[in-house]
Order: sequence, then structure tokens, then C-alpha cells
Amino acid sequence: MFLPQPGLGLRANAILWAVLLSASVAISVALEMAHLPAALLLGPMLAAILLGFNGRAVAVPRPAFMMAQGVVGTMMARAMPPNVLGEILSVWPIVLIGVASVVLTANAIGYVLARFRVLPGTTAVWGASPGAATAMVIMAEAYGGDTRLVAVMQYLRVLIVATMASLAARFYLDATITGGTAADWFPPIDWVNFAGTLAVIAAGLVLSRIFRLTTGAMILPMLFAIGLQGAGLLTVELPPVLLAVSYAVCGWAIGGRFNRDIIAYAARALPTILLAIVALVAICAVYAGILSSVTGVDFLTAYLATSPGGADSVAIIAASSNVDMSFVMAMQTMRFFMVLFTGPSTARFIAARVSLWDVPSGR
Repeated sequence: MFLPQPGLGLRANAILWAVLLSASVAISVALEMAHLPAALLLGPMLAAILLGFNGRAVAVPRPAFMMAQGVVGTMMARAMPPNVLGEILSVWPIVLIGVASVVLTANAIGYVLARFRVLPGTTAVWGASPGAATAMVIMAEAYGGDTRLVAVMQYLRVLIVATMASLAARFYLDATITGGTAADWFPPIDWVNFAGTLAVIAAGLVLSRIFRLTTGAMILPMLFAIGLQGAGLLTVELPPVLLAVSYAVCGWAIGGRFNRDIIAYAARALPTILLAIVALVAICAVYAGILSSVTGVDFLTAYLATSPGGADSVAIIAASSNVDMSFVMAMQTMRFFMVLFTGPSTARFIAARVSLWDVPSGR
């Protein structure tokens, strides 16, 4: 997992990772003592950001990040029992309207950013898109966006959404992280189901690599696990320690995107980007209130379901909160696929209707 950082010797690399691990544990413990959900994600994320700001950004090996995404994908599947599809279909017009509203709002914000030349057209669309952050950065590169600006907007929004959702979970339902004792951390393991779960994750990773699916590492294991669970062939088994390590890897991968160079590059547009993120989060909170009143789900469930953060980070927060996780993940997954299929055409449509400004020569 500990990838040597370019330009550093073996001893310096060991010290860097030791500092990252120590800071991650210290921040996570502090967040847990404050009873914040997803402390095991936020702690490593904040630790990686602090190192990045101080010129010591860390790079998580891609295989480790993909494995962590696979674990999160199967965790999402575990929270989506076979009957969730029927529940969603029973209120599908409301769910579809909720998903479409968030996507259209994000696209409108992307258009405004492009129209007033805060960001180039395609960059603005991918930066505002409420899909999985890593996937949006990769797709932005494939469709002509500036990946540095997209990364800033996407990962800054993930950080803000994750923090706000954790605070909402803490103060709205007094939610806490589950699992603080030895018995919780090391429960008995069903080794057959655990082996099956690992096989599902491995199959998803292999197929996503073969077919070069940008989001396959998380989506394929989730879909496979949902299908096998529905057929009664598998019960997803994920030991708490494996989940904790996966959360940390996801946090490091997100936080590692924030280094001094990328923040300096985006500094001119940062106030407007922050305003756009806050506006999107606030509008989605209004949608959450409407969704809660119409469907009868509690507000925190609706808030997480409409939150424009990454599906993986929202899944981790939902898993550690007293919410209807199947409803949350159903909406998050549906929105992810909507963005995946409509993003390229939306980016081209908006880019064709605004004047693009020149990207600095450092691109």
C-alpha cells in the first residue's frame, strides 16, 4: 500500500507514511470522540490534505484505491436488499424527479460557471457534475476538460459534502460511529461468504481493467453482489478491520489530490467555485426537505440521498448513521448512472453555447 513518493529516499518515505498514519489515527480518534460519523474516512482525508498543503502530498497506489472502492461497492450492495428495487419502483416518479433535479441543478451551475468564464465549458460541467469524483476527473480528461480544475472542484465538494453530512448526522440524529470495542472490531467471520465477497471484488476489478471501465472498480462488485444476494448465493461478509482500512485508503486518495500546486493554480477561481459548491449543497438540502415530506423518509436519509458528493463517501457516512441506507444508495446509484450517460452530451451541449476562455499555458 505504501507507494514510494518520487524524489524521496527510503527513510524519507518511511517517515512520510508514518506521519500520515499517525495524523490519520489522531484525527480519526478526535472525530470519533466528537461522535462524527465517517471519522474513519474524514480523518485520513484531512491528514492527507494537511500533508499536501505542506508540500508532502502522498500518492495512493491505484490498485489499493481500486480494491478499496470494490470493498465500498460490496458494502453498498450489502445495504441494498433484494426488496429495495420494489420499494424504489413503488415511488419511482418521485425518485426519478429527485435524481433529475440534482443533476439538472448541477448542470445549470456548470453552465453559469462557463457562461461567465469562471471555468472553461467542459471543465465547468464535469466539475459541477454530482457523480463519483474520481470518475468525473477521468471522464473530464477524456472529453477535453482541464483535470486539475475539475479535481479541485470535485474533491473540494466531496470534502465539504462529507463534512456537512457528518455534522448533519451528528446533530440531527445524534448518530455515532459503530464499532469501538474489541468485540466489534473482531467479530466471528463467515469464511465462506468472506471468500465469496473477495471473489466478487476481484472479478469486478479484473473486468473493469479488461474493459477499461472508469468506475467499474466500485460499480461492478456492487452489481455482482446485489445479483448474488438476490439469488440467495451470497451474503456479503466484510470484517470491520477491512472496512476501516478501505475507508482510510479512500480518504488518502481523496485528500492526496489537494496539493499546493493545484490549489495555487485554481486560486483565482476558488471563491466562485466555493460559492457554486455551497449553492449546490444548499439547493440539494431544499430538495431533501421536499423529498422527506413527500415520501415520508426522515430528513437525514433524504439529505444523504440528494447530497452531491461521491457515492463512496456518502455510503460510508450512511453506513455509520441511523438512516435508510438502501434508499440512500438507490438514489445515489441511479444519479451516478444518469450522470455517466448524460455527462458527455451535456458537456458538448454547454461548451458549444458559451465562449471558452484560454486555459493557462501550464496545462
